[in-house]
Amino acid sequence: MIQRVQSIYLLIATFVSFGLIFVFKLWSINENKFFVFDLFNEDSFLLKGITLLFLLSAILTFTAIFLYKNRQLQFVVGRISILINLLLLGLLIYVSLNLPGEMKISEKGIGMFLPILAILLIVLANKAIKKDEDLVKSADRLR
Repeated sequence: MIQRVQSIYLLIATFVSFGLIFVFKLWSINENKFFVFDLFNEDSFLLKGITLLFLLSAILTFTAIFLYKNRQLQFVVGRISILINLLLLGLLIYVSLNLPGEMKISEKGIGMFLPILAILLIVLANKAIKKDEDLVKSADRLR
């Protein structure tokens, strides 16, 4: 049952949380471009936490794909992944507002919006999981 629509949504959300962090930059200051894994080399625990939250979100959404036999657990793991992405989005906004060198040339990258896309995909997956669960419950009532 991996070919269900929620599995496709979760797979795309995993790709967004893990694959696209290598493609899109978070921000750039002057000519220095900062990607997610560049933050892991920084001294701040907050910046290292952003990298870890991206990885945790990717791992959770990937494991949720294989929980198709237990739809309720799959739904809960999706909700936890949504909360992690919301926390990640809040941290990214906080860090972007406190970036050093705002008087110099700095710009935010599209990578700041990756958690929003992941949240949207996980919400769609949870909606499909809920629809499947309701279908199974209605079939159980007929027996």
